[in-house]
Amino acid sequence: MHYLISIGSNEWREANMQQARESLKALFADIRFATEEETSPIDCPRQTPFTNQIADFTSDYPVTVIVSLLKELEQHAGRTEAEKKQGIIRLDIDVLACDDICYKPQEWQRDYIKRQVNELTRNSKTQKLNNLIT
Repeated sequence: MHYLISIGSNEWREANMQQARESLKALFADIRFATEEETSPIDCPRQTPFTNQIADFTSDYPVTVIVSLLKELEQHAGRTEAEKKQGIIRLDIDVLACDDICYKPQEWQRDYIKRQVNELTRNSKTQKLNNLIT
């Protein structure tokens, strides 16, 4: 299965994003990352900028297992519900798509996601995901 994920942080951004990339590389050998972007917060009580990045990879694991792995990475970075309520997001990793199934459709309309998906579509296996944003 082919996955597309989003990664974001607004607290200790550089360190948390680097740790996320290293952990994801250890889990998924073929993972590719788009260029990081600094973005303004959306629906967040804290107005600190985010660093966001899209990545894609393949895995035989079903979506439920991938989501669990990603949530473990968030917890490892120190993410808690209490901080989330305050708008402190140490690490947020979400599945945007798996094969032809689109998750979090509202996020697909964000400009940085469109740009980063377009960057990754230079590879043919990602091309069909680009259709989800048009």
